[in-house]
Amino acid sequence: MKISGSVALVTGANRGLGRHFAEQLLARGAAKVYATARDPQRIDVPGVHRLRLDITDPHQVAAAAEAAGDVTLLVNNAGISTGSNLVTGDLELIRQEMETHYYGTLGVVRAFAPALGRNGGGAILNVLSALSWFSYDGANAYGAAKAAAWSLTNGVRIELAAQGTLVTGLHLGAADTDMSRDYDGPKTDPADVVRAALDGVESGLLEVVADEWSAQVKASLAGDPGQFYATA
Repeated sequence: MKISGSVALVTGANRGLGRHFAEQLLARGAAKVYATARDPQRIDVPGVHRLRLDITDPHQVAAAAEAAGDVTLLVNNAGISTGSNLVTGDLELIRQEMETHYYGTLGVVRAFAPALGRNGGGAILNVLSALSWFSYDGANAYGAAKAAAWSLTNGVRIELAAQGTLVTGLHLGAADTDMSRDYDGPKTDPADVVRAALDGVESGLLEVVADEWSAQVKASLAGDPGQFYATA
């Protein structure tokens, strides 16, 4: 998958990682970048094609797929973080996390998969999280939804292999974006995360682990979970 000459679509491109994806795709020579958001007027990246897209709205997803039928690279970046736990949290907020990260992402994949197949296969990049692999008090709804999105990514990769579509999952810890503004710990430069992700797509990687923290979390999965949570 070559970025230069590709036609890309980025969800949630009005801020954070999504904005960096749109900028870097253009800088790498993408022929066209569709930048989407619930309010496209908030997208301020020069040179992109703005589209309205709430990924939880099936009608808007279908309309975006029809408008952008030339896509060869789909970046599923749109997401939310409600700060909800599972036992005591607002059930509607928990559902909102799952509707966005799981059902929303799946809806976009399903809508664009036929176009990717027609256009030679192309690639899908799903923005996941280190929280796909561990739980954190205060963000357990987010972690559960990202874990589901990780499984989704692995599943659609197998299903789309026959049409030649690369499916890459991106895992990261905290990036210095609006979504993590209340987080006090170390944060990765979002430009570095996006650069690593796009390098991974061009290299045909199935998974990009963008920072040391995510690598440590992934490595812990083979061990006793009690040891990880005792030291996390």
